[in-house]
Amino acid sequence: MTEKLDAGEPTAIAERVRATLGEGPVLALTGAGISTDSGIPDYRGPDSPPRNPMTYQQFVGDHAFRRHYWARNHVGWRYMERTECNDGHRALADLESAGAVSAVVTQNVDTLHELAGSRCVVDLHGRYDRVICLECRQVTSRSSLDRRLAELNPHFSVTVEDIELAPDADAVLASTEGFRVADCAACGGMLKPDIVYFGENVPKPRVEEVYDLVEQARGLLVAGSSLTVFSGRRFVKRAAQQGKPVVILNRGETRCDELAALTVDAGCSEVLRALASSYGQPADPTPLGATAPPSTRVSVPEA
Repeated sequence: MTEKLDAGEPTAIAERVRATLGEGPVLALTGAGISTDSGIPDYRGPDSPPRNPMTYQQFVGDHAFRRHYWARNHVGWRYMERTECNDGHRALADLESAGAVSAVVTQNVDTLHELAGSRCVVDLHGRYDRVICLECRQVTSRSSLDRRLAELNPHFSVTVEDIELAPDADAVLASTEGFRVADCAACGGMLKPDIVYFGENVPKPRVEEVYDLVEQARGLLVAGSSLTVFSGRRFVKRAAQQGKPVVILNRGETRCDELAALTVDAGCSEVLRALASSYGQPADPTPLGATAPPSTRVSVPEA
């Protein structure tokens, strides 16, 4: 039977989470809800507007869709590049340092777990800071493509203050006609963000890697995911099938609530920080909502 907790005092919630999961180490599975405190809106939170993300089939099958995507991404990427991790990300890194979390599997593409200091991160849906050629499979940095797109489109200028951003660096613009798309510099093939689109499968070796992490962990902590997408939901099912405790921390209901030993309807940052503190990790000095000191992102080498 699932125990349900509504938003309350973070320390008390953290005590219940720790009691339910045990001493670990547990695997953490995160979604868009953990990054909302960094200013990145989620897809399916209680206050999220309806969105129709582009599918893989649309991207590869229609030049107009591709042009529209890259024009919007050209703006959204610049915002994502300067987005900082929040205390929820840092708390999970601290929990890993304390031995309570074995690894982080994230459905996000924002790289903020890595920025926060988590060492073992599986980017289930890829990363926004990389680009792959669908012909020769060469992977290059998004920053190098940004320079090429800027050269091809010197008069395309929209500030991030004028747009709404989605979790995959997709930005909403009124019109993208005239935007010029760059092809692969090595072979002239079609470039695609190195992320898993709707209608596309997570690479099998990555799925098997996460199943192994579930097998090795003593429990599963879900943070900030509605578990609507099967790519993440399957790991909750696997943990439950193995009889391991599952705790879901999320604003609103999820599709796996009935599989959880405990569900917490609350935001991630405060509860995860309280949980880290219960393991002796110090409170983060950056107040919630404040801007953290600039950090250096790790990205792929320039090609």
